[in-house]
Amino acid sequence: MSKSPGVQVTAPLLQMRGIVKAFPGVRALDGVDLDVQPGEVHCLLGQNGAGKSTLIKVLAGAHQPDDGEITWRGEPVRLGNPQAAMSLGIATIYQELDLVDGLTVADNIFLGREVARFGLSHLSRANRLAGALLARLGHPEIRPTAEVGSLPAAAQQMVSIARALSQDARLIIMDEPSAVLDNEEVERLFGVIRDLTADDVAVVYISHRLEEIREIGDRITVLKDGRTVATGLPARETPTREVITLMTGRDIEYVFPPRRTALAGDADPLLEVDGLALDGHFADVSFTVRPGEIVGLAGLVGSGRSEILETVYGARRPSAGSVRVAGRRLRPGDTGAAVAAGIGLAPEERKSQALLLGEAVYRNISISSLGRFASVGFLSRRAEKAAARKQVTALEVRPADVEREARTLSGGNQQKVVLARWLLRDCRVLLLDEPTRGVDVGARSEIYALIRELADRGVAVVVVSSEIPEVLGLADRVLVISDGAVVAERTADALDEHAVLDMVMEGTVGAVAAASGTQHGGDGA
Repeated sequence: MSKSPGVQVTAPLLQMRGIVKAFPGVRALDGVDLDVQPGEVHCLLGQNGAGKSTLIKVLAGAHQPDDGEITWRGEPVRLGNPQAAMSLGIATIYQELDLVDGLTVADNIFLGREVARFGLSHLSRANRLAGALLARLGHPEIRPTAEVGSLPAAAQQMVSIARALSQDARLIIMDEPSAVLDNEEVERLFGVIRDLTADDVAVVYISHRLEEIREIGDRITVLKDGRTVATGLPARETPTREVITLMTGRDIEYVFPPRRTALAGDADPLLEVDGLALDGHFADVSFTVRPGEIVGLAGLVGSGRSEILETVYGARRPSAGSVRVAGRRLRPGDTGAAVAAGIGLAPEERKSQALLLGEAVYRNISISSLGRFASVGFLSRRAEKAAARKQVTALEVRPADVEREARTLSGGNQQKVVLARWLLRDCRVLLLDEPTRGVDVGARSEIYALIRELADRGVAVVVVSSEIPEVLGLADRVLVISDGAVVAERTADALDEHAVLDMVMEGTVGAVAAASGTQHGGDGA
């Protein structure tokens, strides 16, 4: 274990020493140490499967350690349940948000700690307090009376953060809080974190985005294989190569696979999208993708990128326009027709929209191709498993156990299972929405290589990512999306991150100006 020199160490708020946690067949934590000081942002890094999630569940009282010691403000404590952790002032914001869809925003924020007066629930006061918390986060537009299930993912993330703020916590654990936020929302989040740390609140921040660690972090602890391999590293000064080597145990260049030197310019498009529109989300979107080409959609969260992919796939019925695969027009709003034509979708929310978490890996891979394993109305599990094993081996899914439940895999390996489904289906068009969300740097490199390999086989690929460098690094051609419209189309080599952001913001400002102009004209009339 290494300790960074020159870091000013004060009395820790939290100390975890030799934390061990085992589950059947796996030792998730094998002697983890962590110190967190008041008022610091302590970043917890590690590949998927390194033990980060288990560690924060121990700290949140959701798991009980098999060995080790936890001290809080110098006193040994036992966090027997989440209520015990909250009573000390430890709040946790999980990556998979634990909100109740059918309850209002205010109800979720104060769930278990209902605002009451004279023993009776005080709804109006709860709504006022919830509104104040959301305004502090820069989101006064989120109504406290709205049902959480009706909100987009980014707004739900803000509700979860507001709930943590409402607990008057002294330590807040944030697990991938920026995964569904756009750049502006991330900056607002960082502003809130800085306000918290100025009041001596500590934050444990988990992210796979190393640029965020540099901007918001003070110190770093790195986990690998359930052990602490480095702690106290200065977040801004530690070289990226050193961090990645600690996480993976080997040198990894954070690079993208080389593009094909040439694409057949005269090849007929495999995917043709013409004048596609979805009321309230996007309008007049047109593009083509040739065999072997990767087209990226770049834009902010909420710009309409995901809705475009879902409409192409038939999960949403367009209000105008058409989709063709190999020249054949698809029936709108029909996922069955899209799959039959050779379109596959790996959605952003893989756990809720793509995977059957309680089912075995082999069934998750075979689910879109069950017809090939059926005979006289019966499924051949042996054939299913054999086909799945080939995909698991080819994609290096770890562990390579097709009978294991999908929920037990790390994020990167879950994503590989989703891709394996469409490889088994021999899809011709692959739509990827945030393919590396929540995936560690080592698994990212593998997924990038896999996407390029699919394109080299002649698959037409469309990629959506909130990380502009990812779009530019993977794609051959990029469409810049702003406010539901394509504002630019360029080869990836002709763009950089600043240029894309300029186009996005110019499109946003233009849309606002156009709306203002229309309103002004109406007033003049």
